[in-house]
Amino acid sequence: MSHGVEFCGLSLAHPVINGSGTFDAIAARRAFGPALERDFPFAAYVSKTITLAARAGNPAPRLWEAPGGLINSIGLPNNGLDGYIAEDLAQLAELPVPLITNVMGSTAEEFSALVGACDQRPEIAAIELNVSCPNVKTGLDIGADPQQLAQVVGACRASTRKPLIVKLTPNAANVPACAAAAQDGGADAVSLINTLRAMALSPQEGGERRPWLGGGTGGLSGPAIRAVALAQVAAVAARVSIPVVGMGGVQRSSHARDLIDAGATLVAVGTETFRDPATGARVAAGLRALRRTGEGFPTA
Repeated sequence: MSHGVEFCGLSLAHPVINGSGTFDAIAARRAFGPALERDFPFAAYVSKTITLAARAGNPAPRLWEAPGGLINSIGLPNNGLDGYIAEDLAQLAELPVPLITNVMGSTAEEFSALVGACDQRPEIAAIELNVSCPNVKTGLDIGADPQQLAQVVGACRASTRKPLIVKLTPNAANVPACAAAAQDGGADAVSLINTLRAMALSPQEGGERRPWLGGGTGGLSGPAIRAVALAQVAAVAARVSIPVVGMGGVQRSSHARDLIDAGATLVAVGTETFRDPATGARVAAGLRALRRTGEGFPTA
């Protein structure tokens, strides 16, 4: 019996993918060899965020273990667009699942250039826009302003015919309005939630206490944000007609099923893969078991 899902023209074996930046497939291939390709845990692979220029990322320390979650201030280190195409793309194209490339810019022009370059690569099946970069004029995430978001997505839509997924920021006053703006701009799907902005203070007793993370603040992920993710996914799914990818604190199939019941077509696993790299496969197996009992999941 087939348990596949149709998503934006892609035929996927099941509804579980990875969250961008949480599973290094190239390192995993070195560690696990051919076994990774035989038992790849995700139905599609989402790359880490790619920017036009190479980024070194934030200074250390970059991680803080919070109760029920993880705060990261990695800072999106990557080799830049040229490095991604020259060094990473061929290896990622060998994975046994469709490749979704995640890109981020600070202006519509930067996003459009990244998307246009990805459009020329047949190895890339779809493109995800990370719109959580702050606008230098407003200080807000680009994706927090519906009007600006629609302009960014519109510019990207004009640069590609590939499926375009917009990864929404949760750090906005009205996330459903932002989702609607992404849809109006030409997005084929939206994904959420990204990490919640968070901070940790240095643990030293006495004296001045400073932010622990080298970047000052970071993004909270893991089980601590699961209820927030469920609420935002439900609100967005009720607002838009395009598919929704839900993520945030998924550890087991019941968590994934909650997001699907709230309106998600696909579910992404992220932080839990740091503890168990096979989480995606385990969650997918649990969803297959639910489907065999007649409790199916939707396709879009």
